[in-house]
Amino acid sequence: MGEEELRELVSGCLKDDRLSQKLLYKAFYGFAMGICLRYANNRYEASEVMNQGFFKVFKNLEKYDKAKPFKAWLGRIMVNTSIDYYRANLKVAYTEELDKAEHVNDNDYADKNLSYNELLEMITRLPRAYRTIFNLFAIEGYTHEEIGEMLNISVGTSKSNLHKAREKLKVMIAESERLPGYLSKQSGDNIITVNQTNTPNLSVSFFSRNNKK
Repeated sequence: MGEEELRELVSGCLKDDRLSQKLLYKAFYGFAMGICLRYANNRYEASEVMNQGFFKVFKNLEKYDKAKPFKAWLGRIMVNTSIDYYRANLKVAYTEELDKAEHVNDNDYADKNLSYNELLEMITRLPRAYRTIFNLFAIEGYTHEEIGEMLNISVGTSKSNLHKAREKLKVMIAESERLPGYLSKQSGDNIITVNQTNTPNLSVSFFSRNNKK
């Protein structure tokens, strides 16, 4: 979508034009769904969170700074909506706090030839607490201190859950290489796919970032 077309759609949405809202929703559906799928338990939950996010986008559109990228602004709303949903639905207590999380070598993942949907499927199979912290740290780029403030947990708990998330992913990757069709057998008919347009390079962003102390 060109900048001029985007400006026209944003302008129309500010006037509560339903067609403009529909077109904006359609234009960023794949991008927004890709974010929400990383945090949700399934596609139905992701759709619910995404729609809540778009509601906030339209409601707060007048606050959008046109000097900054619209896509980044919308993406941040989707992440925050996913976090709000997570906090509101958290039923299980976090894992015990560790004073210092054991370091995991990110190079263990660097040479793995996995598709976007394979990696996404692995992420969605992580326990919710692990998945949320992994997304915030490895993908969104938050520090453990920032994650602690967002989720009301300690830095040690954030590091602990990140470490355990990576350990589980490491096992999944090893199994997917050893057993062809491992993911589809584990997931049955609930394999998650998403339009890869405007999605990040997961093989880089998921596993290349080192732990921050």
